[in-house]
Amino acid sequence: MTPLLQLHNIRKDYGGLRAVDDVSLAAPENAIIGLIGPNGSGKSTLIDLIAGAAEQTAGRVIFAGEDISDLSADAIFKKGIARGYQEPSLYFKMTVLDNVLLPVKDQRGERPWYAPWRRYWAHEEAGHAEAAVTVLEQVQLLQHYDTLASDLSGGQMKLLEIARCLMGKPKLLLLDEPTAGVAPKLAYEIFQQIARLRDDYGITFLIVEHRLEILFDFADYVYVMHLGNLLAEGTVAEIANDATVREVYFGD
Repeated sequence: MTPLLQLHNIRKDYGGLRAVDDVSLAAPENAIIGLIGPNGSGKSTLIDLIAGAAEQTAGRVIFAGEDISDLSADAIFKKGIARGYQEPSLYFKMTVLDNVLLPVKDQRGERPWYAPWRRYWAHEEAGHAEAAVTVLEQVQLLQHYDTLASDLSGGQMKLLEIARCLMGKPKLLLLDEPTAGVAPKLAYEIFQQIARLRDDYGITFLIVEHRLEILFDFADYVYVMHLGNLLAEGTVAEIANDATVREVYFGD
């Protein structure tokens, strides 16, 4: 079976600094893939390259059999790749519901020749609102639908960002440290939500995460980066017992 995502020899240079060096990896459909490594190893840069937030110096990004290496971030989102950030990228003075409604693709009411005529888009908007309610139920935030995003807890903000991504109906969801700054109990619950979304909707996840004790309970496969390079890959058991990985992380 062809993987949903394939990276072929991806490289990213910033002047004389090589942040990502010849990285190749694959993410199959319906999988939770971990991307780990010490700070500064190039993980977030790699996520940016996949999402189109940065342009690779060399290499190819293949998604669902199509080369998307040269597409814009907006075009990549429309293809079915959504991403979350280390710091939730929310509209903090808008409600939870309004935040979730923003990423909907190809809204008729946004087109200038339809916008003045409510009858052309009112039914569609109502459908989007129903979908948003369903998404908020999925991440257990529906009771906060009219709460300002700024009034949520850190963990709830992370869940809201996942909900926003889901409104784009992604095939692949890139998450950059989804449990950073979150209490351990809620951090584990976030990963339980991720696993349920994978099981129920077939979404593939590529997750940068430092809390290995949580990630390793859910990941199907793990890639390890170090100094811009791919250091190791394997199942959770293989990575946990890899002497080179243990030396990089713990100095063993």
